Amino acid sequence: MSKSLILYDIPSTLPSNTWSPNIWKARYVLNYKGLPYHTEWVEYPHIEGLYKKLGAQAGGTKADGLTPYYTLPLLYDPSTGAFVSDSAAIARYLDKTYPETPTVIPVGTGALHYAFNEALESHFDALWQFALIQTNFILNPVSEEYFRRTREASTFGGRKLEDASPKGEDRKREWARLKGDFGKIDAWYGKGDRYVMGDAVSYADFTVGAWLLWVRIIYGVDSEEWKDILMWHEGRWGALVKGFEKYEAVL
Repeated sequence: MSKSLILYDIPSTLPSNTWSPNIWKARYVLNYKGLPYHTEWVEYPHIEGLYKKLGAQAGGTKADGLTPYYTLPLLYDPSTGAFVSDSAAIARYLDKTYPETPTVIPVGTGALHYAFNEALESHFDALWQFALIQTNFILNPVSEEYFRRTREASTFGGRKLEDASPKGEDRKREWARLKGDFGKIDAWYGKGDRYVMGDAVSYADFTVGAWLLWVRIIYGVDSEEWKDILMWHEGRWGALVKGFEKYEAVL
């Protein structure tokens, strides 16, 4: 390919700018495949306008099943004119369109990858309590207001982020529950396996890595939270993220 792909991402106040786990899934795939791309930054309230300006179709709908849900990541491929939203759809598109690059969703594993992601996110009730308020702290003001309003309404039933975030003994209990949830995920791996599919990296691994990277980014590499996660389950999660550092370039 001769033209650079465009990955649309949500900025932050952090030096690296990028933070979103869903967008990190796509960025991991792009970097792993070695495809040329560059990032364009879009604040939360401007995402719908971007789609309409570009003439891109929303990748899903809201809870009513009718209203388009405009979200990032969004990928534009100038070589084909295609717009692709949703990180899993981006991975499938890149596998199909650029077969000379390493495959991340091997033929015949699409349904398994979908099921894995559904199962993974079903274990994240405890994670939301910690990560959403911490994410709110690192957003630019225009996105912070949007993020707070929408997450308080959709995830916490109208409760403020501060009220939904556990404190004191509740925090200790919920953090232990989060560790237990990751223990259940750890049990899905084969004994001695480094990745979901054994020794072969796949999109499922980038999915797990992206959620963990989110925690590292929003709390900081020197935080007690991240240092604790590094010790969980014989160091599996820290080793996974460490192994993916070579795919963390933000272009």
